[in-house]
Amino acid sequence: MAFFIETEKHKILVDTGASDAFLWNAKKLGVDIKEIDTVILSHGHYDHAGGILAFARENPSATIYMQDTAGREYYHKNDTMEKYIGIDPRIMELPQVVKLCKNYRIDEELSLFSGVTGRKLWPLGNKELMIKKEGSFEQDEFAHEQYLVVETKNRKILISGCAHNGILNILEEYKKLYGTEPDIVISGFHMQKKNGYTEEDIENIKQIAKELKQRNTIFYTGHCTGELPFALMKNYMKDQLVYIHSGDEIPFA
Repeated sequence: MAFFIETEKHKILVDTGASDAFLWNAKKLGVDIKEIDTVILSHGHYDHAGGILAFARENPSATIYMQDTAGREYYHKNDTMEKYIGIDPRIMELPQVVKLCKNYRIDEELSLFSGVTGRKLWPLGNKELMIKKEGSFEQDEFAHEQYLVVETKNRKILISGCAHNGILNILEEYKKLYGTEPDIVISGFHMQKKNGYTEEDIENIKQIAKELKQRNTIFYTGHCTGELPFALMKNYMKDQLVYIHSGDEIPFA
């Protein structure tokens, strides 16, 4: 996943995908990588940070913001597999990286928040996502996940990566901090599963859709949401939920 965002003051890249393929995509879309001034890493997983080293070679002056816990040892682990899914350790040593601890305001347009601790309808797929500490595995609580808020003259836009902390919990934290609902949310919902969906999965997806429907917000999603969860949510949310594809543009004005 990678998003290019242009505001009055900034050219921003949120995540870089799993490889340097975003460089080709940027060229195809007419985006000059060297003009980007701000990079946001949504969380410490390789499929969102895999292109950062390539980006830094092309643009060594842009500031890269991430949580200070983003470089820890993260794994996907279950009874049949144990896979490292963290970021390349060299990323943490880049001189342009700014390591944050929870919330940070960049300027009047851009701010970041983290520290979401709510567990309402927490994505069930998180149960297989671990952090390795001193040789032992613990449940990843996603303290390394952060969210970008873009404030324009007319709108507030909330941008997440996978919403590992649960989109409802993220929105509750947003409301505490900003006092209102965002006008637009761009986020994966971390609902995609390779091995089928249980009844509990289906009920959770439907409940999330029902609750999102009550908000005065437009949701753009893709990436880790999954086709079946999107279809289920679309039944409830109608035009309030939009699927985004590579190359799509979303107007903020």
